[in-house]
Amino acid sequence: MSARGLHWASINEISFVAGMRLLFWICRLFGRWPFRVVLYPVLAWYVLTKPLPRRASREYLRRVSAYAGVKLPGVMRHFASFGESILDKMLLWGGLFKLDQVTLHGGDLITDAVAAGKGGLMICAHLGNLELCRVLSRQRRDIKLTVLVHTKHAQAFNDMLGRLNPESQLNLMQVTEMSPATAMLLAERVARGEFVVIAGDRVPVSHNPRVAVADFIGAPAAFPVGPYVLASVLQCPVFLLFSIRRGDKSEVHFERFRDEVRIPRQHRDDALNALAADYARRLEHYTLRAPLQWFNYYDFWHLPQLDKTDAPR
Repeated sequence: MSARGLHWASINEISFVAGMRLLFWICRLFGRWPFRVVLYPVLAWYVLTKPLPRRASREYLRRVSAYAGVKLPGVMRHFASFGESILDKMLLWGGLFKLDQVTLHGGDLITDAVAAGKGGLMICAHLGNLELCRVLSRQRRDIKLTVLVHTKHAQAFNDMLGRLNPESQLNLMQVTEMSPATAMLLAERVARGEFVVIAGDRVPVSHNPRVAVADFIGAPAAFPVGPYVLASVLQCPVFLLFSIRRGDKSEVHFERFRDEVRIPRQHRDDALNALAADYARRLEHYTLRAPLQWFNYYDFWHLPQLDKTDAPR
């Protein structure tokens, strides 16, 4: 695979996990500002030794600046935002995050679905801090989430969260490929009124990923079709889920995406492209509200189906 088209799953995006453990304890003992003072040497080492994420961050910031007509800070600030997000995850599962600083938007959509005994599919993104949703769901025992993840590239970080709080591992389901058995299991959970959460902004972990192409921040990008195929199998309401931080406050946004998804046999690709385009528009909306909280440190605009150098060797 070419360096430009390196798959996100092959990038260990939490390779500075040992440094973050130290920073967590600094924050716990002395507060957030001492944490930030010590954070930058850790980030400087990471940015200097990881050229691919560094270039991806620089290119992403350039695209957003040109598209939105705004001047954004540099790569270090982008990675600092990532460090702050990791700290928030650790504080959350360590019981030190102030949940009263979280504002829910559209939460009535989920509350109403739970009251009606209906489950659903939530499509999220690698934007902001989605651990908030899992922690909030632990407080609301009537809301049950199953989060589909591919965590092998970040196992050290997930193990660390598990040591902070074993419950951080309870509602994660490791999924590399969606098998019929997995789909049946998820259908049973949705039928019980539970919710399945899946990311809509990273292509599948496979040599020949099925993707749809949609405009995102001024250029075509590849988006997975898996969330929409799964939605068509589950035949349940589909919601969008985004989380961003605004100053010292955190926001969690729920939006209704579709009452149900039906993908026709004819013009199947057109239907999937339309669904991905609608998702991409909402993702772009929230990304532009908090551009430094976009944490896909690889060439997101790389189109795998058009790059012959991605063929297995």
